[in-house]
Amino acid sequence: MRLILAEDSTLLREGLLRLLAEEGHDVVAAVGDGEALLAAAEVHRPDVVVTDVRMPPTHTDEGVRAAVRIRENWPEIGVLVLSQYVEKRYAAKLIGGDGGRVGYLLKDRVAQVGEFLDALERVAEGGAAFDPEVVRRLVARTSHEDALGKLSPRERGVLEKMAQGHTNAGIAELLYISQSAVEKHVNAIFDKLDLPQAAGYSRRVLAVLRYLGS
Repeated sequence: MRLILAEDSTLLREGLLRLLAEEGHDVVAAVGDGEALLAAAEVHRPDVVVTDVRMPPTHTDEGVRAAVRIRENWPEIGVLVLSQYVEKRYAAKLIGGDGGRVGYLLKDRVAQVGEFLDALERVAEGGAAFDPEVVRRLVARTSHEDALGKLSPRERGVLEKMAQGHTNAGIAELLYISQSAVEKHVNAIFDKLDLPQAAGYSRRVLAVLRYLGS
């Protein structure tokens, strides 16, 4: 896998470089700010960009803003955001479009090497990977909404796993239920959230966006 790594902490950047190289990935550029990330993405067109949220010069949201621009300009490039914080506004923007090739993990998750590499693979393969804590914080403000209130506890659990980027097969494994049961719950979610079949739209993405209150 060809990667660009954007991280202003030299220590963390070097650690991630070593980890990714040991796993057989090709890090074609390693940069320390948002502008350099955009320039590198235009030149190298990697499979996935791994970026911090807060980088120089202001250390506010340069990295995640660059990630949103990469999603807009080169949708074929996967984006995996790493952060110590949940940036609600930009997290919702990131999962717009087709909802694929995108992930958002808290940096604590990087310490769980297996989970980090699994998320990276899912993003590269066109899927999504959202940290459970990110999803929990994003949905906290919407838990009172009437449409979501129609869902059963099991359906809410399935939708939460969908928001984390898991496939139906992955949800079945995580919740210890059959894949056909997951499909049944997913269809019930679509019905209860009033998401009919419509050409050009993914009901799965729309359901997740509804869940996140976007």
